[in-house]
Amino acid sequence: MENDAPKLKLGILGLSEGNGHPYSWSAICNGYDPEAMQRCPFPVIPEYLGKRRFPEDAIAEATVTHVWTQEKALSEQIAAAARIPHVVDQYEDMIGKVDGILLARDDAENHLTMSGPFLRAGLPIYIDKPLALSRREAEKIYLCQKYEGQIFTCSALAFAEELMLTEDDRAALGSIGRIECSTMKSWPTYAPHIIEPVLNLIGDQGAITDIHVTRSPEGMVAVEVCWETGLETCFSALGAHTKSIEIVVIGDRRLKRLVFADSFSAFRSALQAFIDIIRKRREPISRQFVMTVVGIIESGMRQE
Repeated sequence: MENDAPKLKLGILGLSEGNGHPYSWSAICNGYDPEAMQRCPFPVIPEYLGKRRFPEDAIAEATVTHVWTQEKALSEQIAAAARIPHVVDQYEDMIGKVDGILLARDDAENHLTMSGPFLRAGLPIYIDKPLALSRREAEKIYLCQKYEGQIFTCSALAFAEELMLTEDDRAALGSIGRIECSTMKSWPTYAPHIIEPVLNLIGDQGAITDIHVTRSPEGMVAVEVCWETGLETCFSALGAHTKSIEIVVIGDRRLKRLVFADSFSAFRSALQAFIDIIRKRREPISRQFVMTVVGIIESGMRQE
């Protein structure tokens, strides 16, 4: 641990429908109780945790000390599974007791309300994707910051190594003209999982010149985004269709298919990035990047 600094104490907020992050993120910091974790309603979490070694694979610099959810019994279940010592009745009760906040809910409509007390208190906060469903709402959240970089928000898949290109990949691909990517489930909550890794892949492509949205009665959404350089990107959320999260990068020489496979490593890397920003070892994710992500999400939700 750098300069023998004490562990950061983190508070975690949950739980939104279909989102097991309070279990997994807390376990990545604290380790976990295998028997209690078996009662986690998301079987994939104890499955991938069971493939890791603890405490060796845990984050060394932080511990989750406080948890809140909308149900006391649920909070106590998460606390038992992820060895969290304190359950609070109101999430504001964490202020003054922790060094940072993990807002581990992806119901973006509640992010402004839930993040507000912590932002006003000056606590760094990791807000799960998407930050907001509109640029206007995102700006309202940023206005609550006490200092630049107080908000960390991302899809953990932006840190997934299997969704990145190596220099050898880029050389083999040649000039990249189009990227097609897809995810299961709903556009508002799952689109960031493909948008953010792609934005990291393409770097600065200038302004967005055109966006076209198509949707099916079954809930599938496809958003075509054209960039100033001529690059085309297509982001698709496939609704109830079961499918791996994947990115297909099409160059003028060949294509490369990138498939997401390692939830634990992605979550761990994202949590470590948040800690590194708090420790001043890493630059915050730029607001411009976040607003570009939110803008594409917002476009996909408009009725055309």
